[in-house]
Amino acid sequence: MYKVFINDKPLFLTNEIEKETDFQLFLLESADINKIILKYYQNKIDKAILYHPDEKEILKKLKEKIPVNKAGGGLVKNAKGEILFIYRNGKWDLPKGGIEKNETIEETSIREVEEETGCKNLKIVQKLQKTYHIFKRNGEYKLKISHWFEMFTDYEGPLAGQLEEGIEKVVWLKPEEIPAVLENSYENIKLLFE
Repeated sequence: MYKVFINDKPLFLTNEIEKETDFQLFLLESADINKIILKYYQNKIDKAILYHPDEKEILKKLKEKIPVNKAGGGLVKNAKGEILFIYRNGKWDLPKGGIEKNETIEETSIREVEEETGCKNLKIVQKLQKTYHIFKRNGEYKLKISHWFEMFTDYEGPLAGQLEEGIEKVVWLKPEEIPAVLENSYENIKLLFE
């Protein structure tokens, strides 16, 4: 099962049908994905299921219906056990951004964290889960697949938010501060802390 967020609300891609009453159900094969997305943005849908019988084909079928943007980002920890957060568009977030030509997703993730935060000396510790959300750019809906990596740094220098990306703040947060911050974050970021 995949959880794709549209306007911070879940769309479940699954090959199982549960007896839920408050979910709308759509067949992935015949669904008009743009109409479904529009209903999310109009607040006519809060949660829905896109069903396809073959679990291995679900994501592939969705990608046939909507263009994909690939991104990479980091959940960065320092020696004190703090985690690096950015504040942009009125929400707390983790640094991430789009892949560039001839770049691996790992290279993208490190470059984007450095560009968005000014943090250096990043080392990938482990791969985390991917997150999925749909956004609109130039009048077209796109599926963003974000590849996340846990990273470590011994960097103690100044942090600087990338202004052209609208990043207002870059801060190290202690583990006990994170639950409060996640209350004003995106659903796909919360998944990384479950």
